[in-house]
Amino acid sequence: MDTIEIDIPVDELILKGNLTVPKAANSLVFFSHGSGSSRFSKRNNFVASVLNQSNIATLLTDLFTMEEDAVYENRFNIDLLTQRLIAVTNYVSKLPNLKNLPIGYFGASTGAASALKAAARLKDKVKAIVSRGGRPDLAFDDLPLIQVPTLLIVGSLDRIVIELNQQAYMQLNCHKKLEIIDGANHLFEEAGTLEEVAYLASKWFTEYIVNAKEKSHAFR
Repeated sequence: MDTIEIDIPVDELILKGNLTVPKAANSLVFFSHGSGSSRFSKRNNFVASVLNQSNIATLLTDLFTMEEDAVYENRFNIDLLTQRLIAVTNYVSKLPNLKNLPIGYFGASTGAASALKAAARLKDKVKAIVSRGGRPDLAFDDLPLIQVPTLLIVGSLDRIVIELNQQAYMQLNCHKKLEIIDGANHLFEEAGTLEEVAYLASKWFTEYIVNAKEKSHAFR
């Protein structure tokens, strides 16, 4: 299973993405990174590798160019991140080998806000969402519009972010779950904590994208 770098045209820009497609791919998960991170994030690449083992294709994309990312304020420009994520989703989901795969979003830190806002706008095009140490509060007004299963994962040592996720959780009207991983901080650096994130994400996407698709076909 190889990872290839792809060019994604967005307006007048070319964004870079790392795409991994298992031979028996059953779905496609887009990663939206947090502030200051990139498609080379070790943590997100680890989660992606676990998803790949479950035949879930993954795309890790830089939503900003290097010049844009050098401007600190851009990292919290959730509306721009959202626009880019939507554009990337619309382009990549039309590629010949990917166009029939149902879509999920995995967002980390501030990237979770853009994933949630994009999902609210794309509606049923996105089938499930997972947030890792995310800031869903930055998408507060869009949370009631989300209609797909949403999993919020937070570390137990990240108390401020726990509170923000609890507030966001109350705004969600979809099928939802808040998982607090014991002994984990914001970056999930403690032994075994990132593995638990990857396991929960893989389980969520499998249940609400892959299995849901199989069930829908069974009733046709």
